[in-house]
Amino acid sequence: MAPSGKSLADTDDKILVGAGEQPAWLTLALANRHGLVTGATGTGKTVSLQVMAEGFARAGVPVFASDIKGDLSGISQTGEAKDFIVKRASELGLTYQPDQFSTVFWDVFGEQGHPVRATVTEMGPLLLARMLDLNDVQEGVLNVAFRVADENGLALIDMKDLRALLDAIIPDTKKGADADADPLAPIRKAAQSFGNVTRATVGTIQRQLLVLENQGGTKFFGEPALSLQDFMKTDRDGRGMINILVADRLLQNPRLYATFLLWMLSELFEELPEVGDVAKPKLVFFFDEAHLLFNDAPKALMDKIEQVVRLIRSKGVGVYFVTQNPLDVPDRVLGQLGNRVQHALRAFTPRDQKAVAAAADTFRPNPKLDTAKVITELGKGEALVSFLEGNGTPAMVERVLIRPPSARIGPVTPEERKAIIAASPVKGKYDTEIDAESAYEILQKRIAGTATGEPGSGSVLGKIGDIAATIFGTNVKRGQLSTTQVIARNVARQVTDKVVGGIAADLGKQVGGSLGGSIGRSLVRGALGGLLRR
Repeated sequence: MAPSGKSLADTDDKILVGAGEQPAWLTLALANRHGLVTGATGTGKTVSLQVMAEGFARAGVPVFASDIKGDLSGISQTGEAKDFIVKRASELGLTYQPDQFSTVFWDVFGEQGHPVRATVTEMGPLLLARMLDLNDVQEGVLNVAFRVADENGLALIDMKDLRALLDAIIPDTKKGADADADPLAPIRKAAQSFGNVTRATVGTIQRQLLVLENQGGTKFFGEPALSLQDFMKTDRDGRGMINILVADRLLQNPRLYATFLLWMLSELFEELPEVGDVAKPKLVFFFDEAHLLFNDAPKALMDKIEQVVRLIRSKGVGVYFVTQNPLDVPDRVLGQLGNRVQHALRAFTPRDQKAVAAAADTFRPNPKLDTAKVITELGKGEALVSFLEGNGTPAMVERVLIRPPSARIGPVTPEERKAIIAASPVKGKYDTEIDAESAYEILQKRIAGTATGEPGSGSVLGKIGDIAATIFGTNVKRGQLSTTQVIARNVARQVTDKVVGGIAADLGKQVGGSLGGSIGRSLVRGALGGLLRR
């Protein structure tokens, strides 16, 4: 029943998620304090996610969510007034009103949505090493490769660029005049100056790249690279766009899935300005199957995940992890998730019972509820809920019925998906891949003996020309701006350090500052890579 028999609905500053003895309101001003949706398979987590996403969209907040099974795609279609939906709405004092929400589908593989791409440079060695499952030695060699690319102005856009660079840093067995005649000798020597780079280690990295290619993961690397601003739009009615990452195939490679979403978080952290406390989030990010983010993560990476989650709230971003058990999330991250929805957990074994007890301990106790007992008794569409109150403290846990979504519950048809993609606001922006000149082409020219004045070739005039092209807008291909600016930054550093001296170094800092907003993410190799160096 609705509390006190009153009709309930969203307000200007709150989202109604459900109701029990009291309505369960999610306060928009506290939504960037992050959250957690947990429960066993089949207990209603996806519907709860959809209800929250709809509420944010109605409030004008853009949403990004990964869709593992395809069920969330129905949010793009008008709901149906089925008997069980109307009944649930009535129990909560709601009048069911079917609705649909402006949706953009994204797909790393470009099959069921717009392609999502990043350059190898943007991904950076830290996250790329995790994606490839490299050990410490192999990750060290990957860092050497990125450093050599930086110092030689070699843009790493796609996998063929990285493969060409790895081939170039393999130690050459030639000696004497033969070695000096090698057109790639300066690059090989530069790599060896950072430590022992062995043929065997490079070969292992190459084999891991082959595994990634066989899984289709290399489609993620290339241009045009994703602009995260395209995730942060509203429709013509002022409602937040809902961005859905089609992840059924992507999840077949759990490490790629988790690393991709972690990269997105790090890019958001790096790109967005500080906004402090806001009336509502700038973006809400739902991370389904969140346990994959933390599985086997090294301590250094865990430290930075925790740091990004802690700091990104000041950028106006709310991160909501969706997983089966709260214990899937490390304590130092779990402690930062203020808004919680707990669906039923099963307790068939002693281990399950311990997990239920631990999950109950994560809530603020309610003297009217035996939280651990109730967790095992919850029906489908029921949940224990604790959202942050006005002073920022968690409310006492309440047993509630989740309100029914306004949009369709369940997947779209292939025809409906095609229609949405055809009418998308980003139609045509990412659909055609651009193969710009980058490390692969430059290294091939060097081997052929035709590279003159290329970035990193040693020609100071060539470097200055690239800087001028970037600053004044000449010879910059569409979709290539960020990569070109990355090259310009690197060669500018070499010119100012080695040629002009102190005065030009000061000038270089000023130029770098003016370009910083555009190249920030490449400059620090993504937030996680950058934080590791801070």
